[in-house]
Amino acid sequence: MIGTKNRTAADIDARAAGLGLFEKWLSLWVGAAILGGIALGNVAPRIFASLASVEYASVNLVVAVLIWAMIFPMMVAVDFGAVRRVGDKPRGLIITLVVNWLVKPFTMAALGLLFFEVIFAGLIARADAQQYIAGLILLGAAPCTAMVFVWSQLTRGDPAYTLVQVAANDLIMIVAFAPIVALLLGVTDIAVPWETLLLSVALYVVVPLAAGAFVRHRLLASHNGDESAVAAFTGRMKPLSIVGLLLTVLLLFGFQAETIVARPLLIALIAAPIVVQSYGIFFIAYGWAKAWKVPHAVAAPCALIGTSNFFELAVAVAIGLFGLGSGAALATVVGVLVEVPVMLSLVAIANRTRTRFPPA
Repeated sequence: MIGTKNRTAADIDARAAGLGLFEKWLSLWVGAAILGGIALGNVAPRIFASLASVEYASVNLVVAVLIWAMIFPMMVAVDFGAVRRVGDKPRGLIITLVVNWLVKPFTMAALGLLFFEVIFAGLIARADAQQYIAGLILLGAAPCTAMVFVWSQLTRGDPAYTLVQVAANDLIMIVAFAPIVALLLGVTDIAVPWETLLLSVALYVVVPLAAGAFVRHRLLASHNGDESAVAAFTGRMKPLSIVGLLLTVLLLFGFQAETIVARPLLIALIAAPIVVQSYGIFFIAYGWAKAWKVPHAVAAPCALIGTSNFFELAVAVAIGLFGLGSGAALATVVGVLVEVPVMLSLVAIANRTRTRFPPA
């Protein structure tokens, strides 16, 4: 009986972690969602404008619900006993914090200057270039809070370790975001939008984590503590996560569809340094993790956290500092558009290189 039970649990874990129809062709579905969002956003702009207006403190509540759908399975999988043991394996956390706070903001500022004051100097007016650089700096100083749970889930990351990494970044962000931005922008009166920061943390971490903990407790209680019940539940929820991701992509591109069609070259120019930064930061963190022999379930999320951005915070600060129609605000929005396709390509790289890392 014990052997049968163990095989059943292993089979369930394998199915939960494996690639289904959606995951195998995820790049195709995301591409369709991007094209669909651009097309629908231009055909029915009023519908997307209405959806975009359902927000509070720069946090879109429709997107928030979809993000809940994406991250809920990982929250159910969080083992709080494992959270307490994260301190025994600090290397992944050290990599995340060093890359996010001592490398990423400054490389983003350097790339902004390189692209907009040197490479694109003849294509963009200097005043506009300064605005785009400011937007890039705001993106670089705001590591991700919500979507990283999605990327971690897609790379079979350690849920408990990912949670601790996100929590540590959020705590540092409270005290470090404004000084770093002030230093890089040369602006002394940075007003941190506390409503946006705290609401995002509550919506994307606290609420889904509490709901996931409750569901996990009920599953274990009703199955005599058998972890395979949790694995089976998260496996059944996985398609919902992918649907949430695709709908989020469709909405994000739909919200900016008219801008994308009207100014495609400008969008591409702003996207260029963001793409270079994303791949550069990922390989710095991922390579460091490999050199330190960090297990893949920790290495992949720690590299992806630094690559992804807390775009709600960046957009809110850009609007507060420079105005809704500013180049800085546009740059932060382009960051949103670039993030999903770039991050999915990095997820694919992480999954293909899994065997080069030590097991958990």
